[in-house]
Amino acid sequence: MSNLIVHGGLPLRGEIVPSANKNAVLPILCATLLTDQPLRLIGVPEITDVKKILEIFRTLGSNVSMDFATGILDLHHHATSFDPVAHRLPEEMRSSIMLVPPLLARFGVARLENDVKGCTLGVREIDPHVEVFERFGASIERTTDSLIVRASTQMAANHHWLDYASVTTTENFVLCAASANGTSTLVNAASEPHVQEFCRFLAMLGVPIDGIGTSRLSVEGGHKLGGGEFRFSEDFHEIATFLALGAITGGDIKVKNSAPDQFPLIDRTFAKFGVQVEHRDGWSHAVREGPLRVRRPFTQNILTKVEAAPWPYLPVDLLPIFIALGVKAEGSAMFWNKVYDGAMGWSVELSKFGAHVFLSDPHRLITFGGLQLSPAKVESPYIIRVAIALLMVAASIEGRSEITNALPIRRAHPNFVENLRSVGARVEWTSSE
Repeated sequence: MSNLIVHGGLPLRGEIVPSANKNAVLPILCATLLTDQPLRLIGVPEITDVKKILEIFRTLGSNVSMDFATGILDLHHHATSFDPVAHRLPEEMRSSIMLVPPLLARFGVARLENDVKGCTLGVREIDPHVEVFERFGASIERTTDSLIVRASTQMAANHHWLDYASVTTTENFVLCAASANGTSTLVNAASEPHVQEFCRFLAMLGVPIDGIGTSRLSVEGGHKLGGGEFRFSEDFHEIATFLALGAITGGDIKVKNSAPDQFPLIDRTFAKFGVQVEHRDGWSHAVREGPLRVRRPFTQNILTKVEAAPWPYLPVDLLPIFIALGVKAEGSAMFWNKVYDGAMGWSVELSKFGAHVFLSDPHRLITFGGLQLSPAKVESPYIIRVAIALLMVAASIEGRSEITNALPIRRAHPNFVENLRSVGARVEWTSSE
């Protein structure tokens, strides 16, 4: 069931409790291997990559008790073992690279497939991770189909300055530092909300971390780590997505949000399209009066811009949902993805709805919005938020549309279709056959 059928044109209204952030859940699951004490995680979403990691844990001999109905996961890695010949980390899951540091810490070796993949977002190099592993004293051996990472002795603390603020490289540095004797420092660290949540989890285990939420992290490693209970926060991506769905359909969706302090720039970006976001009593909702309209900049000879880059910029993962708003809004806007070089190629699919978009280069796209759009059959690339952006446009157009290859949504958002139905959407999964 990989395609989505959308009968659009209905204003969506209601309340939604979003799931946890995949980008926090997956690295935290990897980090659990650092301790042999019992853990309970609350709010674990039923998504594909979570199931894959839990299956890896079972293969390694860990005790895993997962109840997706309640979102409660009980883990105990006390009898875990790793065989580099028999055990491989799945190449189709980008987050598997974050299993390397805890495997090194516990067993001195990890095996990683040569071509670790995630969403189709241009080149996603492994070199920064290899550099981090080597700085902590690990050696890398390339075979015909995998990379073997070994640490013959306990990893040594070090100071490192990243080329760019990579989320997964930052998390891998922190994971290595947690097991290394002494204090390690990382400059140009990523500071996204999910990185902060990841650091808070490690602090709960007993890893002192200074600078959480900044671009400089100091990690004191070598401590005996404990267990405990940890509750995941709501995913700010999903909060913004449902706010945008309410706005683009002319409805009003209230979304549970316990961290509105993460939203000032996101709120201002919504305002560029005539949408005001309000936060009150732990809930957020988007309000629009009249049609969507691009707010003209004070400097009259430039386009309204939405620039996405590493936090505290607007998150690049949210750029597609604002492109969807730009397609519907009266006026023109430029969207700039400053991270991925292959993230805008899906713009041709928007033209199938009748949208006027112009791809300036691999990083920049201009929407000429406010045109009359028609239902269409469109194809999503393997990018989570793009599939959702295409769904947003379809939901705003009266009639039947189909988004093929929409399966990436399930990598991040459990019960996404069920949540949409609860606010009045007519949407269903169907087979591609």
